[in-house]
Amino acid sequence: MKSKTSRLDRFVSQNTDFSISDTRLLVAQKRILVDGLPAYSVQQKVTQFTHVVLDGRCLKNNDPVYFMLNKPKGVVSATKDLKHRTVLDLIQHPRKNELHIVGRLDLNTTGLVLLTNDGAWSRLISLPETKLAKTYEVTVSEPLIDEYVAVFREGIYFAYENITTQPACLEILSEYTARLSLVEGKYHQVKRMFGYFRNEVLALHRVSVGNISVAGLGVGESRPLTEKERCC
Repeated sequence: MKSKTSRLDRFVSQNTDFSISDTRLLVAQKRILVDGLPAYSVQQKVTQFTHVVLDGRCLKNNDPVYFMLNKPKGVVSATKDLKHRTVLDLIQHPRKNELHIVGRLDLNTTGLVLLTNDGAWSRLISLPETKLAKTYEVTVSEPLIDEYVAVFREGIYFAYENITTQPACLEILSEYTARLSLVEGKYHQVKRMFGYFRNEVLALHRVSVGNISVAGLGVGESRPLTEKERCC
């Protein structure tokens, strides 16, 4: 999601009766505050979340919103859908329609979904270079053996894209359950990795993204992220 940025003089002219040329005098008279400080240049950048005040009147005051949701099965990772409930339907927030999804989950995959109106943050979370670990709990149809651990660690070749997955950490919890951590998100990657062993994934639950964990959040519940979580 791309954040809109403009120059201060253009922003003022678009939101008041002052012209672009008037803004230089307003700045010199210290009548404009940008994020609580007197504006210093007509070329200052006004972003999606910049606070701008002119003569005591707020022209722009839009704070970023960061949310986490424990997505139930059967809910779509989308903002609109004609057939199913969406993740936005489960969130109670006056500005929820501004939010977009950071890392979608399949219809039947459950667990952590992140939502925000901050495009820069969501891009940072999603960048492969960030190497943010995503952890899943997996239930499969056939017994798990130690060979899986080594193969997942080495990477699995996907012929269709002609790529090999990055090393992933697999911890076998029981005969049919495991915890998987990986740093990328190819199309249906988890199911395809287990598909290498012809082992069907019966249930998939995302536990965490970086240091953001869904633990303690009930199914279908949501809450704002803490400041510490936003710095994941």
